[in-house]
Amino acid sequence: MEFLQSLVLGLIQGLTEFLPISSSAHLAIFPKFFGWSDPGAAYTAVVQIGTEIAVVLYFWRDIWTIGSGWVRGLFSREARQAPEWSMGWFVIIGSLPIVVIGLLLEDLIDSEFRNLWVIGTMLIALGIVLGIAERVGRNAKPIDELTWGHAVMLGLAQAAAVVPGVSRSGATISMGLFLGYERAAATRYAFLLAIPAVVGAGLYKLKDIPGGDNAYGVGPTILGTVVAFVVGIAVIHWLLKYVSTRSYAPFVAYRIVLGSIVLILLGTGVITADVAING
Repeated sequence: MEFLQSLVLGLIQGLTEFLPISSSAHLAIFPKFFGWSDPGAAYTAVVQIGTEIAVVLYFWRDIWTIGSGWVRGLFSREARQAPEWSMGWFVIIGSLPIVVIGLLLEDLIDSEFRNLWVIGTMLIALGIVLGIAERVGRNAKPIDELTWGHAVMLGLAQAAAVVPGVSRSGATISMGLFLGYERAAATRYAFLLAIPAVVGAGLYKLKDIPGGDNAYGVGPTILGTVVAFVVGIAVIHWLLKYVSTRSYAPFVAYRIVLGSIVLILLGTGVITADVAING
């Protein structure tokens, strides 16, 4: 049964990680709908490694170009004039807020932040934010026009995703739209910015998989991670095509509807708000 549950949750993770609808919220909500126990913060963090490996493989050319350009810039003044040098620093600096906040609030992230009242509220609140960003954003700047100040602001937006229901991609994309960047450019940058944070969090939580804050064992967790990877590759490909011509309006509506359903079910006592902390 653990393998079946982990397979389903891996599928959910792969489907939701890159969409601006919060994968961590779905991994907390859907076990409640199915009557399963909470998979735990460690499981959630580790299974996300699967989707980030999908990002690394999908964007390996971009990552190689940025990474190699940044390394060359460490030794060459001429290389520091190339856009790859700046982009490498933008990703590094943009990743720092979520690392610092994640470590400072680790206990809250593993417990109180996983309360379904919080998650339902955040789904609605950030859905509204994304909807406003869609309306007021100029959708004009390419990612090449990214500045140091904007890199910090995008990093701070990503850091809000330590609260399940916010969504790393949703928060970063919303900020990108508010700052005037193209929808596709903001989405692409959100993917790249998430790699250090998500992989780092997953590796940090690996120690908790055998018997820690994880409802499943090592085998089911590996299965969920592999499924998340396979599904994630397909979702990245689809989403980048989608946002090049269409808006995020359907995701805004989905967030508000799902958040409202969660709050209604909580208010009527159909599901409970507490999330069990395993281990």
